[in-house]
Amino acid sequence: MYIVTGGAGFIGSNVVHELNAHGIYDILVVDNLRNPAKFRNLHGARYVDYMDKHEFRRAIQQNTLAVNSVEAILHQGACSNTLEDDGVYMMDNNFSYTKDVLRFAILHDAPIVFASTAAVYGLSGPGHFTPTLENERPLNVYGYSKLAFDHYFRNQLALGNVSIPAVGLRYFNVFGPREQHKGRMASVIHHFSKQILNDGRVRLFGGTGGYGDGEQRRDFVFVRDLARLNMFFAQIGPWAPAPGTERKLYQGVVNAGSGIASTFNQVAGALMTVHGEVPIEYVPFPADLNGRYQHFTQADLTGLRDLGCDLPMTSLSDGVTETFRIMAEFNEPGI
Repeated sequence: MYIVTGGAGFIGSNVVHELNAHGIYDILVVDNLRNPAKFRNLHGARYVDYMDKHEFRRAIQQNTLAVNSVEAILHQGACSNTLEDDGVYMMDNNFSYTKDVLRFAILHDAPIVFASTAAVYGLSGPGHFTPTLENERPLNVYGYSKLAFDHYFRNQLALGNVSIPAVGLRYFNVFGPREQHKGRMASVIHHFSKQILNDGRVRLFGGTGGYGDGEQRRDFVFVRDLARLNMFFAQIGPWAPAPGTERKLYQGVVNAGSGIASTFNQVAGALMTVHGEVPIEYVPFPADLNGRYQHFTQADLTGLRDLGCDLPMTSLSDGVTETFRIMAEFNEPGI
């Protein structure tokens, strides 16, 4: 059985759909449906079981999870709200929970791929997005909770305590289908689309952070690329070992982005190729985001490539086009 935590969320549900696309249906989806809108992300998906996150966590802590074998764990479950200030909750949900999942994976000799985040880099500028200590300065407790686990995991690797393929992927600015439930935390691509379709215009931040109007730059990564990276490092489907060969011992924490920093103006342009031309309005930067907002991100993919992954990344324009094709195919609710 394949376990996908956060499997009804944005990235997790796309992982489930990608597994299905490769003929894999023996999946346990783990999530918390406190936000019931997430169930729509699994429309059209096939899986054999579902567990609430809290039930799953108790089961793996007590080693009572009723599965015959675990092929791999793709751990996407987390609180990703960068404005959440409850540090106790955040550390339990993102740090301690992930420790539980890692221990369970080692016990069952199952490869694990877990979600980290580019939020660990804080206000780093160009050339400072490699996973090294001097670049890791998160702006919020969300980024800190993820970095704390990265530190723990890298220490466990150094001590020789991790005997399985185990990779942390630092997701950059993810976009794609199935993120409409995220509200304010959805990607700017989602928000810009909503503005274009509902208001007939798109609003970008005016000059801020040393960047001109709409010239803030982010590394926008298409969610299906992340699903495939998960499968690659867990050695699932097309990336499974050939019969009679051993699996590879992929281990480490690496960046998962496109490697390209695109401006918000470029994002608006890509969306207009899908939705049609609209005026751009530049608005003042929100005061509540001062000191909590990354004006620039760009993944250094050296570590990803050095670990053996040569998968190509989808361009911004192609990813935008594919997002709305998938939404139409699966009859997703409108933006």
